[in-house]
Formats: sequence, structure tokens, C-alpha cells
Amino acid sequence: MGFNLTDYQPYDFANRRHIGPSPTEMDEMLATIGVDSLDALIDATVPAAIRQKAPLDFGAALSERDMLHKMRATADKNRVLVSLIGQGYYGTVTPPVIQRNILENPAWYTAYTPYQPEISQGRLEALLNFQTMVADLTGLEIANASLLDEATAAAEAMTMAQRVAKTKATGFFVDENCHPQTIEVIRTRAEPLGIDVQVGDPFANLAPDTLFGAIFQYPGTHGAVHDFSAQIEALHGAKAIAVVAADILALTLLKSPGAMGADIAVGTTQRFGVPVGFGGPHAAYMSTRDAYKRAMPGRIVGVSIDARGNRAYRLSLQTREQHIRREKATSNVCTAQALLAVMASMYAVFHGPDGLKAIAQRIHGDTVRLATGLEALGFTIAPEAFFDTITVEVGALQGVILRAAVAEGVNLRKIGSDRIGISLDERTMDVTIEAVLRAFGSSVAAGDLAPGLRLPEAMLREDDYLTHPIFHMNRAEAEMTRYMRRLADRDLALDRAMIPLGSCTMKLNATAEMIPVTWDAFSLIHPFVPEDQVAGYREVISDLSDKLCQITGYDAVSMQPNSGAQGEYAGLLAIRGYHMSRGDAARDVCLIPVSAHGTNPASAQMAGMKVVVVKSAENGDIDLADFREKAEAHADRLAACMITYPSTHGVFEETVTEVCSITHEFGGQVYIDGANMNAMVGLSRPGDIGGDVSHLNLHKTFCIPHGGGGPGMGPIGVKAHLAPFLPGEPRGSDAAVGPVSAAAFGSPSLLPISWAYCLMMGGDGLTQATRVAILNANYIAKRLEGAYDVLYKGPKGHVAHECIIDTRPLKDLAGVTVDDVAKRLIDCGFHAPTMSWPVAGTLMVEPTESEPKAELDRFCDAMLAIRAEADDIAEGRSDPDNNPLKNAPHTVEDLVGDWDRPYSREQACYPPGAFRVDKYWAPVNRVDNAYGDRNLVCSCPPLDAYQEAAE
Repeated sequence: MGFNLTDYQPYDFANRRHIGPSPTEMDEMLATIGVDSLDALIDATVPAAIRQKAPLDFGAALSERDMLHKMRATADKNRVLVSLIGQGYYGTVTPPVIQRNILENPAWYTAYTPYQPEISQGRLEALLNFQTMVADLTGLEIANASLLDEATAAAEAMTMAQRVAKTKATGFFVDENCHPQTIEVIRTRAEPLGIDVQVGDPFANLAPDTLFGAIFQYPGTHGAVHDFSAQIEALHGAKAIAVVAADILALTLLKSPGAMGADIAVGTTQRFGVPVGFGGPHAAYMSTRDAYKRAMPGRIVGVSIDARGNRAYRLSLQTREQHIRREKATSNVCTAQALLAVMASMYAVFHGPDGLKAIAQRIHGDTVRLATGLEALGFTIAPEAFFDTITVEVGALQGVILRAAVAEGVNLRKIGSDRIGISLDERTMDVTIEAVLRAFGSSVAAGDLAPGLRLPEAMLREDDYLTHPIFHMNRAEAEMTRYMRRLADRDLALDRAMIPLGSCTMKLNATAEMIPVTWDAFSLIHPFVPEDQVAGYREVISDLSDKLCQITGYDAVSMQPNSGAQGEYAGLLAIRGYHMSRGDAARDVCLIPVSAHGTNPASAQMAGMKVVVVKSAENGDIDLADFREKAEAHADRLAACMITYPSTHGVFEETVTEVCSITHEFGGQVYIDGANMNAMVGLSRPGDIGGDVSHLNLHKTFCIPHGGGGPGMGPIGVKAHLAPFLPGEPRGSDAAVGPVSAAAFGSPSLLPISWAYCLMMGGDGLTQATRVAILNANYIAKRLEGAYDVLYKGPKGHVAHECIIDTRPLKDLAGVTVDDVAKRLIDCGFHAPTMSWPVAGTLMVEPTESEPKAELDRFCDAMLAIRAEADDIAEGRSDPDNNPLKNAPHTVEDLVGDWDRPYSREQACYPPGAFRVDKYWAPVNRVDNAYGDRNLVCSCPPLDAYQEAAE
């Protein structure tokens, strides 16, 4: 059998990487749906009026090798110096065992937010460790499972303080020694809410009677270590709330915020093993007093019990309050930084309290040595008491010294016109100290400088912390590796099975796309380095921005928002800034359909807007008559509408352009939520159909992994008239709208992932991915036809990239709830689709383009078998209260001892869809959420509590 070169056809590796079904499988699926071709399906599904006119043109798609070669060449344009700039970002050493087994492990980085606790016990335990670590070190009773960054955590603390303070004062005091980016983000958050931000010296300018709260930096941005106990006592006397932004590593040596009387503590855990990455992602923390726990934003992991009474972890109720309370929500926090919080918690487990303290002592000792060397040269060092940061008075020598330091391979911090800041860290070595000294004109050897103590004795920490046994485990690498493996094995992530979550787009995170994240040239760059050191990053950001503009039809992009919800907020601030610039300050009404994401109304509230809810029509579309009526009624005050396209009901609404036109007719701007962009890329552009601004979930459509609940990225695209109102520089600028994140580009170390995806797919590949996402959803809808109703379809009977499966008839038929279906899917080896949203009692299914036909069929087989089990109950063949659906999920423990259930072990544990050899076993039975809310425990229980639960 010969080989003829004239018959050679290049193999499409790009499409076969990200696109699951083979061409042959696509033909079979199209036949099942009943259409002749993929083109015919798309033409029948996506309205012609909204189709984009020109195809995406990014040039030829790159192979993995070519992409990695291009990425390496681009990364090499960055200059990796030792950055001692500090300001909340520090060098840290990621233990290789954590880098390989957490950060680079798809079992951890492809997992979803742990809303289904039975299949999330591993990451929930890791996050509970994080909460315990934070609560212990800050000296407060309860912590959340992370926030986006220190600056946004501080802004959240401000609004939380306003909620819980027992005073009507409108002022919030900000310590002038807070990091500059923190001050700016607080100002941005405060302005639409009418909060009076007062920045000043807490020892001279604090006026408690005018305040509902205050925040103090500990240690200060220039290094000072102060005890704020007296200021906090004064605040409490005025019924105000005290917030301390604390360096978590310094707290291993210093008096805790709780010991000072603080009500809330915030900060970042970046220096616990998470690389700086040009600004992110990093896990911020927040802790508070027990009395305020139900007012704390973000997710909180709690301890409950399962159906057998065994200890089990779950997210507590209020962590999805934006979905429950909607327009009354107090925070729009949705994405956290779970993967980075897990890394930080494992860093604490790995080092233990003694190891962390030793690291802190060494850093402080090195800083004292450096200060001694500089003082010997005649320089004045401030402050007298410091942890790791000093400020040097250099006068007119500032520029000379800064340039000399760069020549030595070191970045220092420019402060004003006559001072230099230096922050040492875990990566500091003697050669680093010597390089800094040479920049100042000294040739002394670091070994000749003696470490000492320059912390006030009264401020030294005396209480114990991290006393739980988990922080005292054997830290041999073998034990550490096994612990992380045990936790990963308790979870179900994309490396095991499809996660068909509607609106969440759990698609492939290709290995080749992930590789550059940990390269030094991307991971070791401080966010505040000089511009000429980040040419590679600038190239990635610029080219990706251009591609996103072409994809969306917008004119400009800001990469600053580091979550989808923060993108919503930034987009609404841009709209608000635009109206203000035109003298339309009265425009403060935002129209939001009843089917909108819960973060939409919460974001609108944060942007100072008043939410007016719009009804849905019978077919699930926006009720046009109601929309027009409300737009007209609020014509003088209409600021915006927020819509999702395709709709949250999984349909391309034919009337979307009319919705946009009505909004514009009455003076508003159109915000199109980008959550469903995976159904639009290459087919339709939000900027062409009437959108003025959209956020893009790079952790959905553009392949950044979900990380067990974060990181995320939510950049916004805007039309030209809104470009002047994009978020400003975090360290201060003349921008019309302030920053929303601590770093200028949010979490930029993730951006190579999305850039690599675009490079390897090309315009044709991205468009094909969208087409196959629509194919896969329609295939599932067709295969389940007859067993389940699909609630909403387009005019020609098709769905977009997701569909809503109605499970409510099962409750009427057999008493089977949507929860029963979700938990039974665990026995089949699946994460349940999105439950009870946007319609209570239903499942919203989104398979994405990444899933091959075999996995789609496995899921459909499981769903059809669940329907058959419901029929068995309805027809009397199964006990209505003791059956596989009601008892799901089944664990190995269920098989131990006598089997007294009226169905077989076989049926319980190996339903259709389940793998027999590689079956996933849930580690716990169904978790009792109500018990957990009644008995809220949010830190690691003592070991005897586990024993009590098992008895």
C-alpha cells in the first residue's frame, strides 16, 4: 500500500484538541437532530439579523510547538529582575511539591466551585484549612474562603463595616499608610455609594464621631509597625467598625489585629507560596468577629453532617446571597481565588507554624542587616520599628541609586522625589543584599552584617496559632504528596468527567495553554516594575486585546477586572461615568430581566444604580412590552439595561436588537453580559447588535481554568464613547473612573492561557468551537426528548449552546426533586448541571464543544436511566422513600455490612453512565445543608469532633 503525497491532507490538530466530536461523530449527531449539516443547524439556530458579516481573521492557527516557541520568544522580552518594591507584592518560594501537585495538576485547576459538596470534599477541606489559617493568624473568629485581591477586600470591608456599624455616620477613614492601590480602589467603591472617604494620619486626623469605620495598614506601606489599639477603642466608642489590612506573614511575629480589638482583618496571602505574576491572581483574605459572620461577603466553607451523620463540608448559605437576595444583595462576589487559596493553605500545612515563623524571622533579620549596612553609609533609615520594609532618605541621589540598582539586577521603590523603599522577602539572599548595598555605594559583604531585632517588644506576638493537627503533620514530601492526592481523589473535576454546567462553560483547559503560566518570565514579574521590563507582557495583552475587540465588535478593552462580576461592576461604572460627563447625573435606573444572573442586580447596586426588574414572556424571552413600558416610565433616569445573550434560557432571542434600540431611544446604555459568549464567538458580535459594553469571562469562553472556584478574569470591551471611562491606574491617575482592582491588568499571569487558545485555534477554529458547542447542546436536547421537556427553544425548535431540562414533572409524578436527580448523577460519575437557575426545579445543561460524543451519550444514558427510576417509583415498582434516587449518592460505606435496601447494590452503585473500573465514589453521602446553617462551624474542627460524628 503506497503513500501518495498528492493525497496528503494536513491534520487539524487545533480542532481535535479543543473540539470533542470527530467529523464522523458530528455527522451522526446531526442525523439524530434531523438536520443535513452543521451549517444548516447554525442557520436555523442563530438569527440571520445578528450574524456577523466577516469571518474572524487571526491568520493561520499555530501548532502547539509553534505556539510555545512564539510564547517563549515573547516571554523573553520581559526582564526578570529581583523586585524589592513591596507595596503588597513580595517574592516567595513555591514549594515544588505544591507547584506540581496543586498549581500544575488538572485535578485541582479544572474543578468547579464547590456548590455540589458531595463531590467537592477535597477542595472544601483545603479551603477550610485556609479559613482556619487566616482566622488563627489574624486573631479573629471566622474567615471566608478568599476574595480577589487585597485592595478589593479592603473595599468589601468598607461596605461591610457600613452594614454592621451602629451609627448613621457616612465617613470612612483610610490610613494614609495604606498601599496606594488600596486607597484608590476604596475611593472607586465609595464614590457611587455616597461614602465620604477621609485619608489621613490615624494618630492625628482620626475623628471617630464622623465615621462608620476606618482601615489601618499593618505594617504600613513604608514599613512602620504601629499598635492601633487606642484608635480602635475610640472607634468602638463611636459605634464604628475597625478594619486592619495586615501582612499575614508578619502576623507570625506581631500582635494580631484581633488582639488590638479589630472587627475585620483583610490582606493577601500572596506571599504564602503564590508567585507575584505581574499582579495576580492571588488569594485575598477577610476575617471578622463571630457577631458579623453573616454580613461577610464571599464564600464561607462550613462543617455539617451527611445522611449517615458523618462529618461533611459544604458552602454555607449566605455565600450565594447574590443569587438568593438579588437586588437586595450586599455584595456581587461570585468568583473567589480558590486555587490560590488552596496553594496558600498548603504552604502553611507544609511549613507549619514553626516554619512560617522561621521564614518571617529570617526576612526580618535580613532587613535589619540591610538597614545596618545603609546606616553605616550615613543614610537615614525610617521607620525605627519595621518588619521587612524600610524607607531610605536619599535626597537628590534618588535617580542615580534607582538606576544603579537596576544595573545590579534589582528593582527598588521610588517614593516621592527623595526617598527609596526596600522590601525584603523569602527569596532574598546575601547576594541580593550585597547588590542593594553596591547600588548605594557600599562594598561590604552581607556576611559581615549582623541580624538583630527592630520590632517593639510590646508588639511581639505571644499567643499560639495554627494549633490544629493539620498544621503539624509530618512534612516529609511523601506525606505531603499523599495528603494532596487524597484530597484530589475526593473531588470530581474535568480530568475525570464532563461538568455540564449551564452558564459556566466548563471546557477544556489545554495542557499546552497552561505551561507558560509557571515560567519565570511571567510568574516572577512585580506589577509595579518599570515599563521597559514588561515588553513581553505588553505584547500578550495588546494582541489579546486586539483579538477580543475583533471577536466582540468593541473598540477598546480593559483587562483590569479579575472576575466576571467585577467586569459587570467596571462596565456599569463606565456607563455611569459616561452619563456624568454629559451632565446626566440623574440617570441611575438599570433595567434587568428577571432571568438575569444574580450578580447583575448586585453589581448595579454597587454602581449606585436602582434596579427595575423586567418580566419574561411565556417563551422565556424578555417581555418587550414590559421592557418598553419601564424604559419609557424611567426615560429621564434610565442609565442602562443589563441583558445576557444568548438568553439565560438558552435561546437566541430574535428581539435583542429591539431591546437595545429601546434602551438607546430613552437615553440608556446597553450592557450585554458575556457569560454566554461561547455561543457567539465567530458567529455574532455583541458590539454589532447594540451592546455598548460587555464583560468576557476568560475563565469560561477563553480557557482559563475555574480552579475550584477561581481564579477568573472578566475584562470588559466597550464602544469608543465609553473608552475614556475604563478603569484607571491603581496607583493613581487622572482617569474619569478609578481602578476596580489592585493591579492594572487584574490577574495578568493568566492571560497567556487565553492568548495561547486564540493562537492555536485561529479565527476559523474559534468559530468552529462555537458551532460545535451549539451542536452538542442540541444533540443532548434531542436525545432526552420524550423523557424530559426542554423548556425553551428557538422558533425552529433548536437551542443555543445550552438548554434547560425540566425535571419538575418528576416531582409531581414520583416525588423526585431536582436535588435527587443531581445527587443520582454523582453515582453515574457526573457533576450535576446548573440547578434551579434561572428556573426553579430545572437543570440547565451546557456540554461545551470539548466533549466527545461518547461522553455526551454517557450523560444522556444516565439522565434517561434516572427518568426510568422515577417511573419505577410512580408505577409502584420502587419504594417512594427508599430508592436509589432518594438515597443518592451511594458511598463505599453503604456497601459495608448487611444490605437492607429494596434495590440491589448493582443498581445503587453502577447505574447507566457509571464506569465500572474507574468509578468515581463520593466520599460522603448527601450533605445536610440545613444542619450546617443551624450549626455554623467555619474552621477546622478538633480531631475528637470527627470521632464524635462517626459514633
